[in-house]
Amino acid sequence: MRRMPTEQRDWYDTPLYYDIVFDDGTRQEADFLEAAFAKHARPARGRRLLEPACGSGRLALEMALRGWNVNGFDGNAHMIAFAKERLAAAGLKARLWEDWMQSFALPKGVKGGFDLVHCLVSTFKYLHTEKDAAECLRRVAATLRPGGLFFLGLHLTDYEAGKEEHERWVARRGPVEVVCNTHTWPPDPKTRLEDLRTRLKITDAGRTHMQETRWQFRTYNAAQLKTLLRKVPELEFVECHDFTYDITDPRRFDDSYADLLLVLRKSDAG
Repeated sequence: MRRMPTEQRDWYDTPLYYDIVFDDGTRQEADFLEAAFAKHARPARGRRLLEPACGSGRLALEMALRGWNVNGFDGNAHMIAFAKERLAAAGLKARLWEDWMQSFALPKGVKGGFDLVHCLVSTFKYLHTEKDAAECLRRVAATLRPGGLFFLGLHLTDYEAGKEEHERWVARRGPVEVVCNTHTWPPDPKTRLEDLRTRLKITDAGRTHMQETRWQFRTYNAAQLKTLLRKVPELEFVECHDFTYDITDPRRFDDSYADLLLVLRKSDAG
């Protein structure tokens, strides 16, 4: 059987297919954000939101539908264009712009004092150095009002495992089917970088094609993440969860599970 050719392409340049892959848990994530905000924000009022690395705008749309004043940025122009179009099609407004997590600045006319900031599903790991990661956290803290919340989700690394990991899932939207295969190699313990490869098998309008993206993530275990957070003391640890997004089931901040979701609060003195 002839093997299908694979196009080397950044999956962020094809936001529709990316969005189809990740859209399934959007409502559950939004439910958690609102429940945790009601539980932990001081005071639990205000509806101004910032989303660093907002991607295809799936959560921007969902939170705007729920009445939040949504602001967000992403480093990929294709993603920002897609997100703006979907919000406009829904008759909703959000302030979205191109920017980078480690150096973002609020555009003219956008004030800080956000009630909620979130960066979920390991996007934070695109920051390859401790300096960039700490700078991102400092900028997030600067945009939050005292008592506001920052939600940070990422996948922890077991450095002792030393094995490759593979995930596969299938998602559909109308006539489009996307099969996603992600392969992760063990990290380099010195650089703390891990190599990843994602292959998408896309069937769209009766045509099937393959595209592949390769990139690197910075890795963390619980101790390394705690060390990073100590560099930004104005963000206080409140609670820890996992990617089941169950507000009734907080977890320990340790390495006993891989998918970590931190709830951090801007200190009153910050």
